[in-house]
Amino acid sequence: MVQVILLERIERLGQMGDVVNVKPGFARNFLLPHKKALRATKQNLEVFETRKTQLVADNLKRREEAAKVADKMTGLTVAMVRQAGESGQLYGSVNARDIADAVGAAGFTIARAQVIIDRPIKTTGIHTVRVSLHPEIAIAVGVSVAPSQDEADAQVRGEAVVAPAEAAAPPAEPA
Repeated sequence: MVQVILLERIERLGQMGDVVNVKPGFARNFLLPHKKALRATKQNLEVFETRKTQLVADNLKRREEAAKVADKMTGLTVAMVRQAGESGQLYGSVNARDIADAVGAAGFTIARAQVIIDRPIKTTGIHTVRVSLHPEIAIAVGVSVAPSQDEADAQVRGEAVVAPAEAAAPPAEPA
């Protein structure tokens, strides 16, 4: 295990300024290159203490900006058109890049790493994913997946979607 000082809040790990033990690969491959942590040496602890007020101020500014964007994005639902079988099973899946692109088309700039998908999206319907705008701010975004743009838009409006085969069939005669 390697001890590091966190330079920002990391979900399921700790808050800014915490000294935590992490696996060497996680520190070497993620935390250190992305400037999210420093190795916990005596010299780095002193450097952190001198930079702490500036780091806290920068974090607060980024958090306020993320909160403004979160207010604008509240209730956002994006429509995705994907090919699907009759049972509603997709021939592929919807991934974080697809959702980031759709949110970008809606006028918000996010990276695919900010999209958090709990379960793979492999069926049509409306699904909810989290978008992490800041380590302390995450919002829910609706993803409407349908085989056509008309059905996706209808799902976004909350209308019941009728399968084409059901809509074309005449009503059954009572016996």
